[in-house]
Amino acid sequence: MSRHAFSDLRLAAYCPRKLYYARRDDDRSPPPEVERRRELAFRYRELFDAADSALDDEPIAVSPERFRENLERARRRLDDWNDIARPAERNALLTGRECRGVVHKILADPPRPSLLSAGSPPEQGVWEAQSVHAVAAAKALAWERERSVECAYVEYPTHGVVRAIDLTVRRKARYRKAIRTLESIDGPPPRLRDDAKCDSCEYAEQCGVRTRTLRSMLGFG
Repeated sequence: MSRHAFSDLRLAAYCPRKLYYARRDDDRSPPPEVERRRELAFRYRELFDAADSALDDEPIAVSPERFRENLERARRRLDDWNDIARPAERNALLTGRECRGVVHKILADPPRPSLLSAGSPPEQGVWEAQSVHAVAAAKALAWERERSVECAYVEYPTHGVVRAIDLTVRRKARYRKAIRTLESIDGPPPRLRDDAKCDSCEYAEQCGVRTRTLRSMLGFG
């Protein structure tokens, strides 16, 4: 039985047309800078105590003061903070009933996955594509360990932000929708009507979607 890659499922939830182009070009590997940003998530304790000058040399996206504040907020709010800072496993390949891929961190007893995002967090919660990815990782972990997994984490290391999510009925429904979308792709899916996604997409020119120029965003176009 073939299993879907976590990366494909995440792209299907984000933009099916982008997944189509990535599959066609066999271009799904993250750029080198992504790994450097993710690596911050394994150094939280060291970075929290680091001087501002040292943090200035790291790929953090906020000021050193804000970075420490975010880490301190996570430490106070999350019961699993010690496991997040020192996970039982890292970069573990999991194979579930439907999906497979690498989980950046696995927290132990009970097992929970944590995914690392190189980007910025939303104001609340996590981005929908990351929610779908987290559900897939939790399901794969539960399948392998033969234990129930009902929560997961998404970390934004460049901001020092850690978000816990429960595997709610709504999140699981979005996961199932992404699976159906993924399995239905046999040609270029319809274009999205979301300028925010299209503006930064590397396939925008091939796709032919109309994106906003700086001139138009300033009201001159």
